[in-house]
Amino acid sequence: MVYVLFVIGLVLLTVGAEILVRGASRLATAVGISPLVVGLTVVAFGTSAPELAVAVQAAYSGPGGADLAMGNVVGSNIFNILMILGLAALITPLVVAQQLVRIEVPLLIVVSAVIYAFAFDGNVSRIDGLILFAAVIAYTVFVIRQSRRESAEIQHEYEEEFAAPAQSRKQLAVDIGLIVGGLALLVLGSNWLVDGATSIARSFGVSELVIGLTIVAAGTSLPEVATSVMASIKGERDIAVGNVIGSCLFNLLAVLGLAAAVSPGGINVSPTALEFDIPIMIAVTIACLPIFFTGYTIARWEGFVFLGYYLAYTTFLLLNAAQHAALATFGQAMFWFVIPLTVLTIVVTVARQLHRA
Repeated sequence: MVYVLFVIGLVLLTVGAEILVRGASRLATAVGISPLVVGLTVVAFGTSAPELAVAVQAAYSGPGGADLAMGNVVGSNIFNILMILGLAALITPLVVAQQLVRIEVPLLIVVSAVIYAFAFDGNVSRIDGLILFAAVIAYTVFVIRQSRRESAEIQHEYEEEFAAPAQSRKQLAVDIGLIVGGLALLVLGSNWLVDGATSIARSFGVSELVIGLTIVAAGTSLPEVATSVMASIKGERDIAVGNVIGSCLFNLLAVLGLAAAVSPGGINVSPTALEFDIPIMIAVTIACLPIFFTGYTIARWEGFVFLGYYLAYTTFLLLNAAQHAALATFGQAMFWFVIPLTVLTIVVTVARQLHRA
């Protein structure tokens, strides 16, 4: 029954996020908000609604909830960048034309480093959470102002995807109903998913952190998968990238911030997350910088590298959780071969781009 509730909770989260985004997008465009702003804020933030619901629910669920909340946020960001961007780039090379995305990537690196600084004492406090949540409000204002400077081509791309026709009162009522229904499904789904994830972790003898970093992170990121992959298939490559980067920022600022702010003791951070998983998240984010720098293009081979690294990261987590005999060999192969080869490739690519410039 625990597994059934976990799966049902995951389905409810995905469906709830989908209808929430659909209703909120239509309502926003109906009241005069531009499709570009809707795509950069409502959609990017709405696809992170499952992470928000799970993190807040986990913060109140008792022992292990903090690990699940932190694992969900960190794991979702790693999944978003490595898996979703990698998969979208394999479908079609992603050309980044948005000025905003070029600013957001360095901003995402800075915010990730700030999260690490907040967590360094083993706790993201309520004050830290309030600071992060205030930052997401400032970021939203920045996005709205910056969107006015985007090119006509980018604005047209978002208009094709998110523009809504004039709506009747009946349609407005339907959209409001979708928003309310989506929120209700998110609350119910997060409750079942958190209870199921905690029980599964205990039954397998692994930590809630590992469950949060893998199954829960991948599951709550399904809306981002759908949005970015479909945008990539339709050739809307800026939407595919913008949704991922925007969702990552929302995860750190709003999801973790709100979860810490509403939790009486803040969010405790385990030594494992502090020593390994958060640094991996920062490293993955930094890895985006040269890729966006080299012609603002994510090529197919770079997408393949991203997917390979996500597979390697997940394999390491599972081997470490099981204390498998192959863990040491796998770790040495990654440290002495795969990572240096990737760094060398990135350095050569950047050098060639500088030479062309």
